[in-house]
Amino acid sequence: MNRAAQHERVILLGRAQRAAAVEALANAFHEDPMWSFVLPDTETRTAAYRPMWRAVLGFSHVYGTVHTTVGGEGAACWIAPENRKTTLWKLLRTGFALPRSMIRLPKDARERFFGMMQFIDRRHDELMPERHWYLMALGVAPERQGQGIGGRLLEPTLDRADADDVACYLETQTEANVMFYTKHDFDVICEEREPVGALPLWFMVRPPRPSSGQEAGRSL
Repeated sequence: MNRAAQHERVILLGRAQRAAAVEALANAFHEDPMWSFVLPDTETRTAAYRPMWRAVLGFSHVYGTVHTTVGGEGAACWIAPENRKTTLWKLLRTGFALPRSMIRLPKDARERFFGMMQFIDRRHDELMPERHWYLMALGVAPERQGQGIGGRLLEPTLDRADADDVACYLETQTEANVMFYTKHDFDVICEEREPVGALPLWFMVRPPRPSSGQEAGRSL
């Protein structure tokens, strides 16, 4: 394996990759429609992003799984089926990093964010009452996008979900992302506009795919 390929090898997030993965997520989502609406001032957004993405990585690492590359060019942050519901204990165990990162936001930004998240979480519960892996975030550093890294970051958890016969679920705010996730077997199950900023939202599910052994059994 050459040096470039080794650098891009997908691994579980480790301490050595954490800082680079935070930067990759912050840069990947800097122009995201939802966050541009919540934090329209770019300087405020830049200052708020790193604590928030550090908290997202930490929460997902404890209550799901995070895959990155050796060089930290991106991260896929998943919440495991048994940890779908956020509880006070889970927040306490992670040092209240997520709520603390939100409290730092300006008051109007907090109101916009929590208004949108109440809607998104309610639709999540309505659309996916069954057990599932939840893709909390997937981001790749802008200069490394379009090189297949995002798809490779998804693969380990998609394979795990297939092995356990469990679906995967996500929300996204751009048509480009819808096209990307469709290539990875996600289907749009709902499309609507959230009530705070009237931003479009696509809710997507990937049903578990049968293993090769299951397929062989069905063909007998």
